[in-house]
Amino acid sequence: MVETLPGFAGEMIARVRAPLAQAWTLPVAAYTSGEVYAREEARIFRRSWWPLARLDQVGSPGDYLSLDLAGQPVMVVHGHDRKVRVLSRVCRHRAALVAEGAGNRKLFTCPYHSWSYDTGGALVRAPLMEGAEGFDPAACNLTEIRSEIWEGFILANLDAEAPPFAPQVDTYTRYFENFRLSDLIVARTLEFEHGWNWKVLVENFMEAYHHIGVHPETFEPAFHARDSRVPESDGPWSILHMPSAHPDEPSILPPPPGLEDWQAKDLFASVAFPHFLLGIQGASVLWYQLFPNGPDTLSLKIHICLPFWLQEAEGFEEIVEGTAQFATAIHMEDIAANDSVWAGLSAPLTGQGRLSPLEKSIWQMNQWWLDQMTGV
Repeated sequence: MVETLPGFAGEMIARVRAPLAQAWTLPVAAYTSGEVYAREEARIFRRSWWPLARLDQVGSPGDYLSLDLAGQPVMVVHGHDRKVRVLSRVCRHRAALVAEGAGNRKLFTCPYHSWSYDTGGALVRAPLMEGAEGFDPAACNLTEIRSEIWEGFILANLDAEAPPFAPQVDTYTRYFENFRLSDLIVARTLEFEHGWNWKVLVENFMEAYHHIGVHPETFEPAFHARDSRVPESDGPWSILHMPSAHPDEPSILPPPPGLEDWQAKDLFASVAFPHFLLGIQGASVLWYQLFPNGPDTLSLKIHICLPFWLQEAEGFEEIVEGTAQFATAIHMEDIAANDSVWAGLSAPLTGQGRLSPLEKSIWQMNQWWLDQMTGV
């Protein structure tokens, strides 16, 4: 099959497809082109699994959380029937949004014409519809979006034909099974707005090569770039393993029961494609939740996730605050780097660059990205 993509010459794709030791980055158009981004929306974002929330964020019946899924306004709702669903927030009457933000409700009442829906999405009130021939309230329920729960994360996919998430990441799940990700709660959320393409952030997250330039006093002394490694992948995911430079030092937080020493001390970055990002060290997990808003802009939430049982530890709030301060400091260093990358990608003479063998995760994602963007 001849692979084609708007703005990509054949030799550009061949460079990306080369083995890692010979590979190049994606062409600049992959980051800057509005036409390419529209293709991503159609072929990737609206066909992929997105992590929307943790179960603890909608822990009680009536709890809901509003967000957008690839342009579709949705809400994660804990129904009064105890089932967690992902529902469209678009009223079935004239398309106004029935909810914003987060909270707890028994009914979602559209502010436009007061149609009301229960927490299962059923239309329970449609005032002044007498005389509308053939009107069937049961045919006007909020649209339910396909969802799946994996390790306490609630994921959704707009594509009814997409393969289930869990089987695709079976090896990935087993790699992290000792970390007991299902025990996590969201302790705090940091929010950012950025003016880059979403792949700039994902690529930065998934390589330790930049520790030497961007984090010389934070990450590099603790996790040497040269020691990082990436295992082989058998699905739409990649893992970056960063061994501790000081494995004999005690852990700051008590690790989850069952972790081996190296698991408790080492740092892991992972991505389930396209942009489900987790940074894992011992009991602490940073979930980077991305919302691409165009070829040159994205919203980011960094969720600080800790095991529920750590809430009982003395000084839990200090642990959360310390983790938030460190996560912010690291991200501020990455912001400066990504700003610089975006300035370069926006320049007229910029072309493809060579990948380092330390950037295997980027290479793995590029292969998947091309498969999605050029396939049927």
